[in-house]
Amino acid sequence: MRILFVLLAVWMACSVQAHQMKTAITRVVFNEQTQSVEIMHRFYVHDAEHALSELLGKQVYLTENKDAQEQFGRYVTGHFRMGVTEGEPLTLDTIGQEVDGKFIWVYQELPRPEHFSALWFAFDALQDYWPDQVNQVNVEGLGKVRSLVFDRNSSWQSLEY
Repeated sequence: MRILFVLLAVWMACSVQAHQMKTAITRVVFNEQTQSVEIMHRFYVHDAEHALSELLGKQVYLTENKDAQEQFGRYVTGHFRMGVTEGEPLTLDTIGQEVDGKFIWVYQELPRPEHFSALWFAFDALQDYWPDQVNQVNVEGLGKVRSLVFDRNSSWQSLEY
């Protein structure tokens, strides 16, 4: 019985620790069929609710509130930039957002750039709330998947093509 209690305590500690890791994942997919670039940002609902509640000064629940989902979507899209030249972001269309289980997804899109030798990104969402927030951007559809990681000290970063 004592071993079971210890295992349960370790499992709970690992679960809490895993969620305490503040991480967002973004997929940037170059779609050959549509000649577009599809951008999908994934955040934990709990983290998004906490940050949005601080921003608005009142408790919000994303699973119950479409307006709050839209506000969080605007927040994310305001903190993500992509360009073919450093410091010059392209215009991205916001498609929408949705809650899916423990995640909130925010979707953006843009026409595929004609010619480029590099892609530049900047992504600082939630880093104003948590210094340890890490945002990872994965670029797909241009050969091997390539990734960039943004922490609080990051600014524009590039991938050469």
